[in-house]
Amino acid sequence: MSPSTVAGCIAKLAVAITVVTASPAAAREGRAGGKLMLTNAVTTIEGSSGGGISTWALIAGNETVDGIGGSAHVSVILLPDYRWESHGAAIGVHDRLELSYARQNLDTRDVGEKLGIGRGYTLNQDVFGAKLRVVGDAVYGSPYLPQIAIGAQYKHNLDPQIVAAVGGRHASGTDIYVAATKLLLRQSILFGTTIRYTKANQNGLLGFGGDRGSNRTVQVEGTLGYQISRQLVVGGEYRSKPDNLGFAKENDWKTAYAAYAISKNLTATAAYVDLGSIATAERQRGGFLSLQTAF
Repeated sequence: MSPSTVAGCIAKLAVAITVVTASPAAAREGRAGGKLMLTNAVTTIEGSSGGGISTWALIAGNETVDGIGGSAHVSVILLPDYRWESHGAAIGVHDRLELSYARQNLDTRDVGEKLGIGRGYTLNQDVFGAKLRVVGDAVYGSPYLPQIAIGAQYKHNLDPQIVAAVGGRHASGTDIYVAATKLLLRQSILFGTTIRYTKANQNGLLGFGGDRGSNRTVQVEGTLGYQISRQLVVGGEYRSKPDNLGFAKENDWKTAYAAYAISKNLTATAAYVDLGSIATAERQRGGFLSLQTAF
């Protein structure tokens, strides 16, 4: 099955939704939203369950293998020269399958005028995702076997004229990834890594491929967290990026975050983010805020 066919299937399957999560064995903790507090992920800017910028192997929603759960989110990144906003929702089916959707908006503010597209021009993108847990348990079972999931994200840029102007090859593209996540309850440590096969420029908001590279490349995402209490987790994330466009260098992303469970159904996340250079604007460092509700 070709990537374009996979992308089309994802687009048809995905529902408006995005994330929190945890493991199937957590069903031992109860039937009604049976996952342990903060063993469900927060929502990435792409709508999948994970951290703010890295996708994890967890499946959306508070329900376990006995039910269907879901979540919705809104996230904002405030940077010196941009304002990045994401909102959407996800659904988790029997802690096995996740379907997600996110709309991303990038307000270019003064940079838009410098680039000739108009001050405050907003770039827009839809992201449809599907993720399947294939083996392991993030919370229970062997400490040496993480929860592993495979997934794909079809990204459709709504500004093809801008993509062409900056040198992007395509206005749509599909990321494919493998994620592994483990929470060591006794040590209160969460860790994970994701291998992503992508050619997205600035997550796809500047298109896919470019004059410096038109093929997908392997990129790495990582996370490390510490659970201070049942309600509070702190940690950091890293995400490597392609660098396909000659007109503007693209840097890897880094964050330091804190996620607080206000209740089992509501989680707030705050982070310091370093996104490097974005479309000629250097040192894009600022704050990330996200609110997620889950059931």
